[in-house]
Parts: sequence; structure tokens; C-alpha cells
Amino acid sequence: MIEDLANIDQDEQDLFEHLRIVVDKGQSLLRIDKFLMHRIENASRSRIQNAIDLGNVLVNDKPCKPSYKVKPQDVISVVLPHPPRDTEVYPENIPLDIVYEDDDVLVVNKPAGLVVHPGYNNYTGTLVNGLVYHFQQLPTLPGNDGRPGLVHRIDKDTSGLLLISKNERSMTWLAKQFFDHTIARKYIALVWGDLETDGTVTGYIGRSIGDRRVMSIYDDPEKGKWSVTHYRVLERMNYVTLIECQLETGRTHQIRAHMKHIGHPLFSDMMYGGDKILKGTVFSKYKQFVENCFEILPRQALHAQSLGFLHPTLKKQLYFEAPLPQDFKMALDKWRGYSDVRYET
Repeated sequence: MIEDLANIDQDEQDLFEHLRIVVDKGQSLLRIDKFLMHRIENASRSRIQNAIDLGNVLVNDKPCKPSYKVKPQDVISVVLPHPPRDTEVYPENIPLDIVYEDDDVLVVNKPAGLVVHPGYNNYTGTLVNGLVYHFQQLPTLPGNDGRPGLVHRIDKDTSGLLLISKNERSMTWLAKQFFDHTIARKYIALVWGDLETDGTVTGYIGRSIGDRRVMSIYDDPEKGKWSVTHYRVLERMNYVTLIECQLETGRTHQIRAHMKHIGHPLFSDMMYGGDKILKGTVFSKYKQFVENCFEILPRQALHAQSLGFLHPTLKKQLYFEAPLPQDFKMALDKWRGYSDVRYET
């Protein structure tokens, strides 16, 4: 919807509802532009304010002002001068690496580079397009149109395990586990710098003021959602460290933003500054070595390695692991070799 908000024509007469939100009973008073920033993916505050000024945001069927404070049970509508985009997901024959499957759930090992669900600039060729091809009548959560079967997601360039629901009952069951933070998820990450001890990163995560594509960590609860990541050092290699991350919450870009926040961005993470040489020597051979590693692993060094959940029908804990993909393994082996040589000398 972000690109639609940027191209509103005030002279258009017919308006179509693109988004409808009924405010929760427990919602505290909050300016509507701030409220919508957390509800409309990738929408900047200025674009939302522009839409409000042009009368394209209605509260209880009436145009509002940017200073309006939402109240419990308000009905907020975003109306635009063209019909909503077709949200139907069309089937495509995309190969799936299925780790586990039964009548209720599916566990998929997603390769890096594959977008999980259709969205802005990626309406085809996604994992969901492949799921729709291979499986019929996948369920959706309320407000989750266009994402059948999904109860969570991982970034395009993150590899690893993804849990899919195959029916309404399992989707409700698993969604509650994610809401209660009882799903066990561990990620493997290679970060810049020499992390000496294990630790925990917390903070309110929200869109960066300077760049809406990335997430930042704030102290103000009005600027984001609470997030918690626990990390454990697995292997230290002088200028980089291999860590295991366990999520307590599952926010957008959580691990990437958290590690950047504490000064240890993920290796080769372009969006969060990890695609530059941040630690090490000034020697040209070292520079060439790191650039070779970037070529081997041209995406953030992050892999969703394990996934554990309580099965909706079996009523027992299931646990799955996915090995590191080849690009991650090769880059890691190069760093191990460099670290060993440097230590010996």
C-alpha cells in the first residue's frame, strides 16, 4: 500500500476501501499517523499524513486530522481512488525442500534469495506461490490475505526453516504458540567483531527515521514493539564471531537490527552495514580475503537452523534442524582457515 499512498490524486471522485482496522479495546490514546505507521507496512509518517490531509483516511466513516487520537473500537478506513490490487496468489511450480509433512503442518527449508510471500515488487516467484501450487486450500489468518499457510516468515536472504499450517485448526494452534513465544527458534549468525561473552539484546524495534527499509532500536514504546534476542558465542575467529541466536519475540529484521544496535552487524548484511570491512588489518591481502568472502556469501550471514513446536494433533513437541547452506559453510571455512593461520603466526 505504500506506493499507493504516494500517488493519491485529489481530483478523483470514486474512492475504494483498501484497509479497514477496528481498534482494539485496550488501545491507549495515540495519534492516528503514529498508529498507522505500525499497521501499514513500509509507509512513512509523511505519506500517511498526506493521505490524511487529502481525506483518504476515515475514522468511523468521516475524514480525520493528523492530530486525531485513536480510541478503542474506532473503525479506521484507508480509501484510495482505485480498486485494491488483486490479492489472489497464483500457483507456480516452485521446488520445495520439505523437511517434514503431515496432515496438519509442513516444515520447509527455505533457500536464501527466495521471497516468502507476495508483496511490493515481488508478486510472483515466492514461496507462497509454490505452496499454493503444491497444496490446496491453505488457511489464512485474519488480516493476512495473500499469505496462505504462513504463521511466521523469514527474510528473503535468510535461509532456513519455516513452519506452514495446512488447515485452519493447526493455524490457530500455531499462531497462539507464536503469540505466547513458546515456539523454539534458533538462528546461526556470523557477526563482525570479537564477541567475548553471551548476552541479551532488548529494546523497542521500529522503522528507522532515516531509512524506512531498515529497523532501529528505541527506548520509547511509542516508536516500536518490544523485542528480545538472546545470543550465545559458538566460535571466535578474531575479527568475526559465530553465534547462536534464540528469539523471544519475532519482529521484522530483529536479529539484524539487534546486532547492529550493539555494534556487531551481521557479516555481509548490506542493509545494516555489514557488507564493509568493519574489523581487521589494513593489509591489502586481508582486504582481498574479505572481499572474496563477500563474493562467496553475498547476503547476510543468517540461517534459521532449528525449529521446535507443540504439534496440534500429536500433542507432543517436534524439533527440526537444517544444516548450514553451502555459501554460509564456505565463507565460514575461509574465516576458520584465516583465523588459524593468523593465530599460528
